[in-house]
Amino acid sequence: MKSSSILFFLAILILGYGIHVQSDSSNHRYNDGDAVPLYANKVGPYRNPSETYRYFDLPFCSTGHEREKSGALGEVLNGDRLVSAPYTLEFKRDKDSLAVCRKMLKREEVVLFRDAVKKDYYFQMYYDDLPIWGFIGQVGKLGNTNPSEYKYFLFKHIQFDILYNKDRVIEISARIDTHSVVDLTEDKEVDAEFIYSVKWKETDTPFERRLDKYSHYSALPHRIYWFSTINSSVTVLLLTGFLATILMRVLKNDFVKYAQDEEAADDQEETGWKYIHGDVFRFPKYKSLFAAALGSGTQLFTLPWRYISSSFYIQLEGANWVRNLLLTGCLFCAPLFLMFCFLNTVAIAYSSTAALPFGTIVVIVLIWTLVTSPLLVLGGIAGKNSKAEFQAPCRTTKYPREIPPLPWYRSSLPQMAMAGFLPFGAIYLELCYILASVWGFRIYTTYSILFIVFIILLIVTAFITVALTYFQLAAEDHDWWWRSFLCGGSTGLFMYVYCLYYYYARSDMSGFMQTSFFFGYMACICHGFFLMLGTVGFRASMLFVRHIYRSIKCE
Repeated sequence: MKSSSILFFLAILILGYGIHVQSDSSNHRYNDGDAVPLYANKVGPYRNPSETYRYFDLPFCSTGHEREKSGALGEVLNGDRLVSAPYTLEFKRDKDSLAVCRKMLKREEVVLFRDAVKKDYYFQMYYDDLPIWGFIGQVGKLGNTNPSEYKYFLFKHIQFDILYNKDRVIEISARIDTHSVVDLTEDKEVDAEFIYSVKWKETDTPFERRLDKYSHYSALPHRIYWFSTINSSVTVLLLTGFLATILMRVLKNDFVKYAQDEEAADDQEETGWKYIHGDVFRFPKYKSLFAAALGSGTQLFTLPWRYISSSFYIQLEGANWVRNLLLTGCLFCAPLFLMFCFLNTVAIAYSSTAALPFGTIVVIVLIWTLVTSPLLVLGGIAGKNSKAEFQAPCRTTKYPREIPPLPWYRSSLPQMAMAGFLPFGAIYLELCYILASVWGFRIYTTYSILFIVFIILLIVTAFITVALTYFQLAAEDHDWWWRSFLCGGSTGLFMYVYCLYYYYARSDMSGFMQTSFFFGYMACICHGFFLMLGTVGFRASMLFVRHIYRSIKCE
């Protein structure tokens, strides 16, 4: 999986260059005839991006002296396993049909290659840090007489077309000669000679723009993409504005009514949301879990804030802050860790490069132990010692009022469905492109649109939760704390339902491993969005409730 949720940034210090430039792969400058590094990375089914294997897991030509290139942590997490390729591509040196090796493919090797061709395997290499993709074979019809039978061919001739500008490599592509193939249809030994060609051509493209071509792979033209995103966003904002106008009008009438009631007889019976002013700030059930969910959501939204859970738990008059701290640390990380253990076991069973080496797992555990855990503990201690008190504009009665019977559509699940639908409508188009990038081979580059859509998501989530909270209070239902959190986070559930649709209707992914990786990691991502957006919904509702009860006189 090309995961974008765990990123590590590397800082590169450029010291400068002398008068004579040495040919070196680190600065991407070469002299004529220099060997430019070419690494074979991995192979796998084109439709299953998580199911990747080492390049030499297939019986390609091998000298037995290939060197493995140590990868950074991000490369290992991405499933990259670089090893020196059997091809020699010297700078500005053309080659025509040069033999790599000639080998007799054994019967079991033929079967292995044929299974790979059936599954539409691709290979990936890196040449001077530029990625190269190509298919290893193709499936063809056996004849017109029996169209249900197929022949399987392995490509044995690759032509590398390379563009250069002065002493730097600008672009590379691998073209397959479809006429130079090995027939793998029958289970028998096959004599195969693997060859390659190299063609160099000069270009005016500067080195700084050599990666621009990879940003052109998008599902829609850029202009249409902008128009579609803006169109859906404007539609959602108009609906939100329409609902906001109605809510403000209703609130204005409520304020006028309650002001007139205060001027009338004091013994007049109160109705509506003012009637429950003595219960609306009553602390919720399971306040330790509630504070932990709020703290986890806040941490996912704004990483530096790690003391929210303990601070809010103390405000709710909680006593066992250590348990609350442990619950906060486990609420998101524990499901993620368990899911990782399961998926890594699946990857090991498949001998896939998606399986993390033991050393990488130790590094991740050390990062959690030495960085995340101490910060969580320090934040918990700071929150415990903050001595902040919960600010409520009206007093809470000793005994709670009974909530009147409500129709079915005012229960939690229908309210969550209504709350999650509108925010999801603002992001579903962008979500489709993100999934195509994370679980496919498209490169996502429109981060400006992503930022706009994210802001719209926060605004719509906050407002729709506030509106539903008002309708709940107006029905004299004072149990709004958990409801506002669940309604705000319900967009995460809609996202996961959309993942089901995307997997079965919009993608060609298949197999137990790919299915496990897709639904497993998307469950963790949607769980994170549930906590984050639930926190946004509750915070917005809390500000709203405090405002309306501060604006009236409550005895």
